[in-house]
Amino acid sequence: MNLSWIDIVIIVLYLGGVLALGLYISKKASKDLNSYFLAGKRIPWWALGVSNASGMFDIAGTMWLVSMCFVYGLKGAWLPWIWPIFNQIFLMVYLSIWLRRSNVLTGAEWLKTRFGAGKGAELCHLIVVIFAIVSAIGFIAYAFKGIGKFADIFFPWDLSPDMYAFIIFSITTLYVVKGGMYSVVFTEVLQFVIMTIAAVAVGVIAIYTVSPGQIEAATPEGWGDLFFGWHLDLDWTGVIDSVNSKIQSDGMELFGLMIMMMLFKGVLSSMAGPVPNYDMQRILATKTPKDAAKMSGLVSLVMFIPRYMMVAGLTVLALVYMGPDIQAKGEHFDFEQILPYAINNFVPVGLTGLLIAGLLAAFMSTFAASVNAAPVYIVNDIYKRYFKPDAQNQTLVRASYLVSFVLVAVGIGLGLMLDSINDIMQWIFAALFGGYAAANLLKWHWWRFNAYGYFWGMLAGLIGSLFLPLVFPDVHPLMAFPLLLLAGLLGSIVGTLATPPETDEILCQFYRQVRPWGFWGPIRAKVMQLDAEFIDDSHFSRDSINVVIGTIWQLTLVVLPIYLVVQQWWSMLLTLAVMLLTSWFLKKNWFDKLKES
Repeated sequence: MNLSWIDIVIIVLYLGGVLALGLYISKKASKDLNSYFLAGKRIPWWALGVSNASGMFDIAGTMWLVSMCFVYGLKGAWLPWIWPIFNQIFLMVYLSIWLRRSNVLTGAEWLKTRFGAGKGAELCHLIVVIFAIVSAIGFIAYAFKGIGKFADIFFPWDLSPDMYAFIIFSITTLYVVKGGMYSVVFTEVLQFVIMTIAAVAVGVIAIYTVSPGQIEAATPEGWGDLFFGWHLDLDWTGVIDSVNSKIQSDGMELFGLMIMMMLFKGVLSSMAGPVPNYDMQRILATKTPKDAAKMSGLVSLVMFIPRYMMVAGLTVLALVYMGPDIQAKGEHFDFEQILPYAINNFVPVGLTGLLIAGLLAAFMSTFAASVNAAPVYIVNDIYKRYFKPDAQNQTLVRASYLVSFVLVAVGIGLGLMLDSINDIMQWIFAALFGGYAAANLLKWHWWRFNAYGYFWGMLAGLIGSLFLPLVFPDVHPLMAFPLLLLAGLLGSIVGTLATPPETDEILCQFYRQVRPWGFWGPIRAKVMQLDAEFIDDSHFSRDSINVVIGTIWQLTLVVLPIYLVVQQWWSMLLTLAVMLLTSWFLKKNWFDKLKES
């Protein structure tokens, strides 16, 4: 595609503006590690929430969502449960509060509050750092693959997708590494505004361009149905035959089983808490535990409606106007290219530049967040702790620059080895995060769980997720989750029961500070015996109800814009009613009962 000069000017001005803003803000970030990685905990919760939403509005994920909506229709609204998107509800309701009460800099440092500072805690510290590095490299490779495929459609030069990705990575890395959390948050707020304008515009174009009758004619029976049975029952034969092959390669014929597995894995992974990435860093950067909860709630509220307006808009435009061409390509069509192809063909001059700038913003947000989150584990938790405990702040910040560049280089190397966004996405969210679940679930909810159990549980899960693609290349990562969970549970329980429990002093201090619910009876009794004024304000029943209602609320935020774009008006009004009812319930039973500490 040859972009018009208007579109090119918009893209160049945007990239130049973001780079200048990031470098200007960088002066605030270079004071110390707290300023660099958490912005001194002075950024408002709403800015952190918008920033977090922008970081999740990534280009590779959006390309994947468009391909899923194209293939599975309204049922594609359930597929992001593989991440799972409803982990934000668990964070909103209670886990962000628990995490923020620790008042630490990183997830690895948080382990001190739970396991103390003995040999076992040192091993825990090491395994979390390793996990953070592996996951950051995976996210960088994921972003690399997405931006390369996207840029290859639009930019006119005769370069490979990987070369485009390398050039864009070079520009983005400069402002991210220099600016730290300050740069990331403030540029992401700007990026989110641009992305929202572009996304809503695409949805409106689709509504005015495509009629419900055209959508029905371009899709098989059942495409517009949200709910499902055990089998998918979506036959594209005679419409776009290659979609049937796509469904088979995705392993989605037993759709009900796959959604059940996503729910099973998603609930356990969500209860385990956030992995040590950008989500955790934003929670730790909030001013108070109450702000942390509000920030996590805001992510769902602001992200899904604009994102899914764009996803649904590009999907229906591609279905109606590109369907015959895709059918003619046969088995050779790459469904992950639907998003850039649809923009190429249907978005007008000017808006194309804004949308490409917005999607570049989405890429930069995800990439920036991943690059900002990982180096702190190496610099603060290894370099400073073991090698240079007396290092000056400027030395530590410069070390963060170096580590960031190295991680980006390794992530690019991994990206060059991969062919598909879906491959790396499935591995990160189903396998890697699946191996993380067992040990981190137990650390919150079982008092007897100790540092050695955490180390061996994390190690078993991490090894399992790394070797899964090599040993069982044909097994869907989601279906392997029970095996990864079992490996993590065995490592956790054997490691725990084979070693002494943590001291009462450590456990009582953790319980007094965090106040979790779960199997904490003996420790709760000791804390109340030592402190007669201690108030146990954990609310398992209330939190559980709020999680269920919150998940329904979040699903309405996903489905509502899709119904709007495909013009199923009665379904949209019913969804709106459910959204308003669940919003009222959460206002009364969650928001109004939040405490500052």
